Amino acid sequence: MAATYANLPAPSPEAGLNRYLQEIRKFPMLEPEQEYMLAKRWVEDEDTDAAHQLVTSHLRLAAKIAMGYRGYGLPQAEVISEANVGLMQAVKKFDPEKGFRLATYAMWWIRAAIQEYVLRSWSMVKLGTTSAQKKLFFNLRKAKNRIGALEEGDLRPENVARIANDLGVTEDEVTSMNRRMSGGDASLNVMVGSDGDSSTQWQDWLADDVDQAEDYAEKDEYDSRISLMTEAMDVLNERERDILVQRRLSEETVTLEDLSGKYDVSRERIRQIEVRAFEKLQKRVRELAREKGMATA
Repeated sequence: MAATYANLPAPSPEAGLNRYLQEIRKFPMLEPEQEYMLAKRWVEDEDTDAAHQLVTSHLRLAAKIAMGYRGYGLPQAEVISEANVGLMQAVKKFDPEKGFRLATYAMWWIRAAIQEYVLRSWSMVKLGTTSAQKKLFFNLRKAKNRIGALEEGDLRPENVARIANDLGVTEDEVTSMNRRMSGGDASLNVMVGSDGDSSTQWQDWLADDVDQAEDYAEKDEYDSRISLMTEAMDVLNERERDILVQRRLSEETVTLEDLSGKYDVSRERIRQIEVRAFEKLQKRVRELAREKGMATA
């Protein structure tokens, strides 16, 4: 993949980042069949041109995800570069025969690469690396937003206590981490432009196609899970399948009473079949997800 990386546009600090965001908008998104054929060429023939097209068509997705980590006080261009490394790793390992789109698969690799970079960078200032502290590091801003703790500077004592309880860390750790993370936040709303034009914001370069790419990835993941569940239904016999669909998957739930009359068994027996069928379905979905290399909730 070295040749693929060498030919990518490179994000650079400040004004150069604006130029980079303009450049990556020139690469078209791929239709499913185009993506499949390019991935096949890479897997079977190690066609670096195919790999390059797969990477460049997802650079906007990598940039959008990288912008979500702008609150850790690190150069945004470097975060995007790490996101691109994760994207290339995803392309390298992507199997088009698994049945889902590259965007769905790549999102996890991109986030993992960014998080590794963030932790590696923050370790230079002796950030704790216990699992609880890592959890605090990556979830503090989300926890603050959830409880409406939007104040700058130190958190109020009641908010510190609530966050510490929610994330399983001490109040001192919350206070310390919040102070470390309050040093800088490169916002998407910072004005950028050339020739003195400061009417454009970073987020303007990402709004349209990138949102569509991420939305598509989420939709594709949803579709993949629906496909998994449909395939997993084969583990159920006809009666189990019918009862489970009627009780849990239909818009209007059929009552135990109605199903007990249909199958001439007690309501309790219908309930038992429903529970057992659901457990069998869950188990089969997990098995299929492992086989296909997909994450399950």
